[in-house]
Amino acid sequence: MRGAALENLTGAIVELCRAGLSPEALRDSALPRLRRAVPFDAVFWATVDPTTLLFTRGHQDQIPADTIPYFIHNEFLDDDVNKWTALARDRVGVRTLAEVTAGKMDASPRFRDIFRPLGFGDELRAVLRIQGVCWGYLCLHREAGRAFSPDEVRYVRRIAADLADGIRAGLLISSVDLADVDDAPGLVVVAEDGAVVSMTAAGERWLDELRPTGARSHQLPSEIHALAARLKRPDAADAGLPRLTVRTRSGRWAVLHASHLPAMDTKAVAVIIEAPSPSDLAPLLMRAHGLTPQEQALTTLICRGLSTRELADRLRITPNTVQAHLKAIFDKTGVRSRRELVTAILQQHYLPHTIAGRPLAPSGYFRT
Repeated sequence: MRGAALENLTGAIVELCRAGLSPEALRDSALPRLRRAVPFDAVFWATVDPTTLLFTRGHQDQIPADTIPYFIHNEFLDDDVNKWTALARDRVGVRTLAEVTAGKMDASPRFRDIFRPLGFGDELRAVLRIQGVCWGYLCLHREAGRAFSPDEVRYVRRIAADLADGIRAGLLISSVDLADVDDAPGLVVVAEDGAVVSMTAAGERWLDELRPTGARSHQLPSEIHALAARLKRPDAADAGLPRLTVRTRSGRWAVLHASHLPAMDTKAVAVIIEAPSPSDLAPLLMRAHGLTPQEQALTTLICRGLSTRELADRLRITPNTVQAHLKAIFDKTGVRSRRELVTAILQQHYLPHTIAGRPLAPSGYFRT
């Protein structure tokens, strides 16, 4: 597919990413369209926790479900190529197995053990990230003898940020129906003329905090109008979903995101207002093991696949101090290596929530 047909298809995928669909609905709608531009025979799609880069929701099509334990073991315990944590640190973030093995795909245990026996050949892996934050993984597979082309790699790279933005927006909008606490995400739907179409109770609470002292109750804060205007700009698709961080009247911070809502007039804008979730904080699950703040930060970076030198540079400590922290972490968590640590975190704190179908929070981790 080329020319105008490809551009029209790309525009349709971008519109889906901007429609506020849940991550699952986005996946089900976007993958058939992607298949027209980049044909594939099997696919793996996952949402991930942006903090640790560990899977939160996985989906496989034409790949046997009983292979999941192997993939987890391969990703976190085995030596292999084209791994997600490596791709997340890769500037491009999209690679094929044929490319990274120089055509010798048997160099990958994952290929030898699983995909070659299934009759598959090349794989195209992509991290779905925007503004440096990873929200999902995508892996396309083809039958043996049909490698992915450089043009197809470039196309997946072109839409990866849109898919990431779509996942992020879907998590925000999905969270509105799940929360009823004071700092829960709020939803405000604004018509083209600036009038409020509807809002949730949490949305009204946030608006009350955002309005200047003395403002009337029907007046929308200027930040809402600014976000709605930015979403309508011709270059909005290239810039991602608009986002603002502001301080409320009470002195706390709020993050505002604008998106379109599914099944509504496309000119109506949904604004999500939520409390910020700093991505540099270690997940609460690490605190359950009694890890210190420094050990939590180190564990988060271990999940991202950083080496000892990279850990030392990032935390501005010596390699010997890194090793001392690692020993303390291993003792507290009952593991003997970094790989076992990541596997333990995944199996104890991610897989049970995934199996139970627990909803995801706007942060990308499970709602606590």
